[in-house]
Amino acid sequence: MPLLRNARLVLPTGVVDGGWLTTEGTGITGIGGPAVPGQVGPGQVVPGQVVPGQVVPGQAGSGPAAGEPAPADPAECFDLGGHYLVPGFVDMHVHGGGGAAFSSGQAGQARVAAAFHLSHGTTTIMASTVTGELADLERYVAELGELVEDGLLAGVHLEGPFISAARCGAHDPNLLRAPDPAAIKRLLKAGRGAVRMLTLAPELEHGIAATGLLADNGVIAAIGHTDATYAQANLAIARGARVATHIFNAMRPLHHREPGPVTAALEQEDVIVELVNDGIHVHPAVAGLVFATAGAHRTALITDAMSAAGSVDGLYPLGPLTVQVSDGVARVAGTDIIAGSTLTMDSALRNAVHSVGIPIEEAVVSASLTPARALGLADRIGTLETGKQADLCVLDEDLRVVAVMRRGRWVHGMGATAFSPLLAY
Repeated sequence: MPLLRNARLVLPTGVVDGGWLTTEGTGITGIGGPAVPGQVGPGQVVPGQVVPGQVVPGQAGSGPAAGEPAPADPAECFDLGGHYLVPGFVDMHVHGGGGAAFSSGQAGQARVAAAFHLSHGTTTIMASTVTGELADLERYVAELGELVEDGLLAGVHLEGPFISAARCGAHDPNLLRAPDPAAIKRLLKAGRGAVRMLTLAPELEHGIAATGLLADNGVIAAIGHTDATYAQANLAIARGARVATHIFNAMRPLHHREPGPVTAALEQEDVIVELVNDGIHVHPAVAGLVFATAGAHRTALITDAMSAAGSVDGLYPLGPLTVQVSDGVARVAGTDIIAGSTLTMDSALRNAVHSVGIPIEEAVVSASLTPARALGLADRIGTLETGKQADLCVLDEDLRVVAVMRRGRWVHGMGATAFSPLLAY
């Protein structure tokens, strides 16, 4: 039974210094520390001793903490040296990375992209496509659906073609179409349950009916790339829309006489808002406004990354379009239109803490628990709790990834240079 000790456990209620966590198989079997007496069971996070923003003094660098079990095999005991231990990140909107694209619809590229983001702490990932011909999208969701069945992907997110030409961003305007129910049914059928989210502009013909169709079929209806009015956005929310795709970006801007979809999404308690927190898509002050208005439990950090994430500047495909990446910023070639990002989830978390000023426990909620809740997976992932999946990320003081565990198995950073087995027991 592996034991991770001398960790700074990041829980939704605060940070516990000198904590420990045990795993068995694919799950978390125990968690404890100075402010976590005994095991913390499902549905519990930590007793009331921990308050937001507080770091509870522990026994970092010393012997076993209170209640810490002795491992049966010393080789399975790892001293984390006071590093942060957080739940694995959940990216619900990402187009690629590591030079590969989910939007290609090819399983091989999807595996490369997922592996790249896994090395940055993303243990749960949903593949996003871009606007294309309907027949091509059917083929894409069918092939990516096999990876959903294998457990590599948490689902497929269709971003386009049912979006507004006025707010299409890095989507080919020639391939856009109204969200007619027959077309949506074709895509859902091709995906065999793999399509978990679809972004649409609710003001388009059939938009409200399509929103209801998605909600009735257990698919997340996301409002995005939209020129909807405040009233139209609220109508979509009333019909079942539950996510706002990359809030502020590619949507009618907030205006004091026409609040638009931004206001509708921020004020509705049932809506989770995606935030591309790279400092480019949204100014840090505006990101802070999103957190202040919606809170961490309704703000989901996403990357919206494309294939260039983790690669050098240059030209890259994004669906049928060509993207120019310069200084890490992706734009449609020959324009100033932002085309996704080169962001990773660990960087999004660092930006939230260092640039926006969000407490680490709240930033981790937005990087893990909130997107897990959006995907209906919060009973299995998103927090450090006994009974949940052992998806873990170890971060150093600067919130950079040191090691990653997925389903109870170290998949990144585990080795002599990362940790030394604790042989003192």
